[in-house]
Amino acid sequence: MNEYSPPIEDIEFLLTEILELNEICSFPGFEDFSLSLVSVILKESAKFAVEILAPLNQLGDQEGARLQDGIVRTPTGWTTAYQKFVAAGWPSLIADPKYGGQGLPRVVGASVQEMWDAANMAFGLCPMLTQTAAELISFQGTSEQKNLYLSNLVSGRWAGTMNLTEPQAGSDLSAIQTKAIRGNDDQYLIKGQKIFITYGDHDLTENIIHLVLARVPGAPAGVKGISLFIVPKFLMTSYGEITHRNDVRTVSIEKKMGIHGSPTAVLAYGENEGAIGFLLGEENRGLEYMFVMMNMARHAVGIEAYAIADRAYQSALRFSAERVQGKDANKDTDQRVSINQHPDVARMLLEIQCRVEAMRSLSLYVASELDRANYHPDEKERQRHQGVVDILIPVVKGWNSEVSNNVVGQVLQVFGGIGFIEETGIGQFYRDARITTIYEGTSGIQAADLVRRKLLIDDGKMIWILIRQIKDDISKVPEFSEWPQLAEICRSMDDGIAKLERATEWIKESSSRDQRLPLAGSFPYLMLWGTVMGGWLMLRSGHTAVKKLQKDSDCQFYVEKLTTTRCYMQYVLSQCTSYATAIEMGSELVIDRHKSSIVKN
Repeated sequence: MNEYSPPIEDIEFLLTEILELNEICSFPGFEDFSLSLVSVILKESAKFAVEILAPLNQLGDQEGARLQDGIVRTPTGWTTAYQKFVAAGWPSLIADPKYGGQGLPRVVGASVQEMWDAANMAFGLCPMLTQTAAELISFQGTSEQKNLYLSNLVSGRWAGTMNLTEPQAGSDLSAIQTKAIRGNDDQYLIKGQKIFITYGDHDLTENIIHLVLARVPGAPAGVKGISLFIVPKFLMTSYGEITHRNDVRTVSIEKKMGIHGSPTAVLAYGENEGAIGFLLGEENRGLEYMFVMMNMARHAVGIEAYAIADRAYQSALRFSAERVQGKDANKDTDQRVSINQHPDVARMLLEIQCRVEAMRSLSLYVASELDRANYHPDEKERQRHQGVVDILIPVVKGWNSEVSNNVVGQVLQVFGGIGFIEETGIGQFYRDARITTIYEGTSGIQAADLVRRKLLIDDGKMIWILIRQIKDDISKVPEFSEWPQLAEICRSMDDGIAKLERATEWIKESSSRDQRLPLAGSFPYLMLWGTVMGGWLMLRSGHTAVKKLQKDSDCQFYVEKLTTTRCYMQYVLSQCTSYATAIEMGSELVIDRHKSSIVKN
């Protein structure tokens, strides 16, 4: 019931037909890659996910990570799986070849990450964080730091973490109290405590490289006085040979609702003289640097969200085909049928499928935009694509995670009572999915980021450019007379984008009346953006399907693509109305109630 089948056909369809991977492979640095090579990589990663990672998923949930005699142990079988993961070269997939990476496009890496996360989300967190740590060091590190750390991180020999949160400083990072005192040479002594550190300690790698936010003496107050430091678990020579343990201790491992196999640590820095750390970049610019890592991690969490949703959906498909209950509503017979024959179950399955496809499309689209932002030969085009990425990162993280939780809840409905029993594995999917709305910034934080940083700053210039791009795309879809479904799809998209335009104007205008109004409407605005973006990319899929079906009307894959596109327009895009209403009317209600409660108090 809990097997995993990687959706290779759907991923390759997106890469080749919708996201134009061929163009990306023509950019400088990617010339050695081809669609055929990418296809081989996808199939091999699917094999690894199915044979090595997926069988450990439920065991990891049941056994969990544990702290024994000061040593953190991952679940049974994980160290062997990680060794195989490293030996196969998977950690280096998209890394810079200068440091041992394979240099593949990020959109290919994102496609592979989906498989790791769907097979075993708790396992996939470790290589994901290591990759983002390596990328941050590659952006801001000195040549010495790059030479010392990157090849070991890229190979997977060492792991990486991000250390932001403290007991008194969650999303409010201005409250960070960890200290960094200047020591000898280029060293700092780090003292403080960090909590909620994913893979903060474990037995998978020789060393763990912590990226730690802290304050130097005399630093400005607030977020402007935060610096970023590289703090290894084990200190080493300039050649990377490990010498001795740094002054970093694992206080405890959190007992969590989900992702039990992933050790979430409380770390104490400097219980003695101080943990030795090394400044990354310049003093007092740490949060600026950390946002580079956070944005990459936020995109990765969006991938986790739809990956776990797809895994749950696959379980629902199999169960609904096997579970026999009730009679066929359309036949006068006593013969029982499988529950996927019941119209409401069929509705749930179709709706889940189209939501998963939309989330996958959005996540991979943003990954392809990152490739274009980094490698497109034209500088203006690079800037334009980066602008799209900046807008959509909070949408990928926020919208995907919210939709994923909705999807997994629907899967539980398909299973009914038996899904509430742990042995089915649905409980694990339900619990694991919950974290995606929380870590790397809650959905509310993503919504505030979208409104404050992307819309209200610069009058939302890039937002309007993206809206115009979507409108132009819709207008270019020909209305084939023999395919009236396309006209239906375009009408739905016209309505959705019109509501997004109006909501965007309202939020801009409302800030001049009360600066709280845009924030009161920020969550439905984020959901509206995700819904419209999902619709736009589903439109592309549906349009492509129609063109393919003109040549081969019996191809079931493209028939299914057109069906899921239509389902999205009818079941999901129609929610734009409620989001728009919540933005314009609900925001006023929230602020009015807030004002009245202040008066009463």
